Amino acid sequence: MDIKEIQSLIKFVAKSGASEVKLETDEIKITIRTGAADSGQEPTYVQHIPMQAAPAPQQVQMQQPAAGGGGQEAAAPKAESDESSKYITIKSPIIGTFYRKPSPDKPAFVEVGDSIAKGDVLCVIEAMKLFNDIESEVSGKVVKVLVDDSSPVEFDQPLFLIDPS
Repeated sequence: MDIKEIQSLIKFVAKSGASEVKLETDEIKITIRTGAADSGQEPTYVQHIPMQAAPAPQQVQMQQPAAGGGGQEAAAPKAESDESSKYITIKSPIIGTFYRKPSPDKPAFVEVGDSIAKGDVLCVIEAMKLFNDIESEVSGKVVKVLVDDSSPVEFDQPLFLIDPS
């Protein structure tokens, strides 16, 4: 929508006598409110909503190999990397709110140390009032839960570490 179309819309709304008109598309959201007819000026509010881009995946320090340089600082990240390399990371397939329980009064789907099978529900992620079961892609043992209950999660954010052995 270009500026001339917006101006003609404002004129049309002013002539129609409507007190408020809202127009919303994928790229723009416009609200036109009239009510100051006695002053001769109609307030106009135009809000541009940028197209939503996928968020950049978060980088996890322990998944990156440490650069060789000797010393104790380089040895600590390398030990973490070796330790976590044998585990499989279950990541969030969507953006939403992470829940460990099916409801507040029920126990968590899985706890650290639990054995799981492929297809078992690990958690629920709520996105736009829809609750999505997140199932395990592998069989194994839950080593670590990486996200707190009722926390927002991003796409591709690590949720669980699973030991497949």
